[in-house]
Amino acid sequence: MFIRRLCIKREGKSHFYFALVKSYRTARGPRQHVVAYLGDMKEAARLGFRQALQNHPELQATLFDDISPDWVEVNVKDVKPERLRRFGDVWLALDLLKKLKLDCFFHEALASHRPKIPWADLASILVVARFCEPKSELHIAEHFYSATALADLLGIPAHDIYVNRLYRALDKVLVHKDALHRYLKERWGELFAIEYDIILYDITSTYFEGQAAKNSQAAYGYSRDHRRDCKQVLIALVVTKEGIPLGYEVFAGNRHDSTTVATIIQKIEALYGKADRVWIMDRGMVSAETLELLRQDGRRYIIGTPKSQLKKFEKELRSEGWQMVHDGLEVKRCPAHERKADDSFILCRSIARRNKEIAMRERFAKRIETGLRQLEKNCETGRLKNAKLAERRAAKFFKIDVKEHRGTLHLTWSKHEEKLAWANLSEGCYTLRSNVSDWTPQQLWQAYIQLTDAEKAFRIHKDDLKLRPVWHQIDKRVNAHIFVCFVAYVLWKCFGQMCKHAGLGDEPRKIIQEIKKLHLVDIILPTRNGVDLRLRCVTTPDPDTALLLQKLNLRPPSRLTVNPNL
Repeated sequence: MFIRRLCIKREGKSHFYFALVKSYRTARGPRQHVVAYLGDMKEAARLGFRQALQNHPELQATLFDDISPDWVEVNVKDVKPERLRRFGDVWLALDLLKKLKLDCFFHEALASHRPKIPWADLASILVVARFCEPKSELHIAEHFYSATALADLLGIPAHDIYVNRLYRALDKVLVHKDALHRYLKERWGELFAIEYDIILYDITSTYFEGQAAKNSQAAYGYSRDHRRDCKQVLIALVVTKEGIPLGYEVFAGNRHDSTTVATIIQKIEALYGKADRVWIMDRGMVSAETLELLRQDGRRYIIGTPKSQLKKFEKELRSEGWQMVHDGLEVKRCPAHERKADDSFILCRSIARRNKEIAMRERFAKRIETGLRQLEKNCETGRLKNAKLAERRAAKFFKIDVKEHRGTLHLTWSKHEEKLAWANLSEGCYTLRSNVSDWTPQQLWQAYIQLTDAEKAFRIHKDDLKLRPVWHQIDKRVNAHIFVCFVAYVLWKCFGQMCKHAGLGDEPRKIIQEIKKLHLVDIILPTRNGVDLRLRCVTTPDPDTALLLQKLNLRPPSRLTVNPNL
């Protein structure tokens, strides 16, 4: 026997009745007989039965597929909320993945019929978690995933997300790094009309917790994180003048910056071709080999130069002919003092930078002068037997004379007026080197100063996306961790461009915090017939958040479909 649904229309309205039907065989084939008519059923009761039957697929759940009640009688005294969880930021991250079509990229690149959970969905979870709450894979599995609406948005139960599955997903994504770089270039151009005429290149480091003995790239080197006690790797990042990331590479932690330039240029040109673009790098990249490589094949460049180069332009520093870029900054083009006539140097003089360097010098000189007075007293009392260390520290701005008489040191010192005069002249000044001849000094400086976008990218990586420290110990997991951070930064810059086009600036931190206020909650509605209805609702944004969402053309849903398996 089974239940059959009957529908009768009266006065334009549908009335549903149900009958208990028995099926039996005859010589002429199967026949059905109505055992009893069960009468009608209210919408609330039918919806309750449908929700109950969803856990029992062997029963007749299809009887109630058309039920979507607008009005039911509810016992307001027993209405209650359940399972409040984060919604706004994770929904935003998934929306950015869809806007960039990275979800499609992951599904194509990581297509497989074997895993229970698609690798593409696991990759999305890793990226979303890094964007919203950057912590370890263990934290994602044990805390983050279940505390957010990701299960509802992706349809993956929380018990199916565990740390080893996330680690295996890390191993899968890394091999598609170059394909992702090529894919992103096209998507950036389609979404925001990004130009690639200027390429900014910079390097940072990130350190390890632990010895990283199984990582061949982990080594001691110059640490930008001020952690000389830890092994590290170098991360080279290439961005456009808008700060849009084009690609990255990972190098050994003890490698000199200038030796990475050839690898990066070959990588970018292999991915994007040898277009007429200008490479911009800081002074850490400068070497004879770097300059020779940049000059090949007509490459154009603007690079910083070491502080020692200023001494060659002492005459130009004292002369006139400076051009004002803006208040507090002047520039001047100078010919190269080398035989390579294609290059020119741009002298830059900044009042803000000068004030900073003067303050640093005065603090240093005051500290050294105090120490010298103490050393002088120690010499007089015979307590000091060796003043060589003091000589080395003070040599920058002081002249020191140490003589020994009858076993006692006598120390005299005075300010080094010549070095102080040069410091006073050169403070706030720096030089740029370029073979771009058809730009004005102002244009060259404005292009070079965009290198701060690359530096800003590293700050976002390290502070907002928690790139450091690295807890993984083997090569592929370390590189996969950096890959996920890079993709999360891609989402960050995509949202930054959306904010910029909406007139909200290009730093989305505060806006993300506002959108993060949205939550998902289950509302339990007990009806008159004793059936509980469950509504999965998104909290209503406050007026300020609603205005931001409107400007950004973001439309979060007000309700989600209840999935009883989650």
